[in-house]
Amino acid sequence: MSSKSFNLADLSANVPDASKMRFGIVVAEWNHAITGKLLQGALDTLAAQGVKESNIIVKNVPGSFELVYGSTVLSRCGLVDAVIAIGCVVRGDTPHFDYICEGVTRGISQLNLNGPVPVIFGLLTTNTMEQAEERAGGRLGNKGSEFAVTAIKMVDFAWQLR
Repeated sequence: MSSKSFNLADLSANVPDASKMRFGIVVAEWNHAITGKLLQGALDTLAAQGVKESNIIVKNVPGSFELVYGSTVLSRCGLVDAVIAIGCVVRGDTPHFDYICEGVTRGISQLNLNGPVPVIFGLLTTNTMEQAEERAGGRLGNKGSEFAVTAIKMVDFAWQLR
């Protein structure tokens, strides 16, 4: 579903109790003007859903490609119930965009298949910086909030099957 037709209220309906959940967030430093806002959206939403600040670990990695390694390490440390990987790649004049996006997508997918906890794919892949800004607290809302709600719902999903 495109961001233009998505209503955050639909995702936020029936959010499970998150007061005992623990989250790791891995944030790319590249495009920090965007990833910093996405991080803040995620943190604000986790707090609003009752997650204690002490139950959130935030770690930075240099760029979006490094989200895979950072998420792997954080997911296996035994201190979190889910990981949110936050990055932003804006299309440029070279195929670099395609390689980074494909690598991160495959890496996070593989980690979800084989890892101990859910890893939320929070990588913005946009054609322009303006599109990224619209999704990081602009007219289309803050995708960081959506990443947080998704993480809460996935932890609840896993816990229901224990």
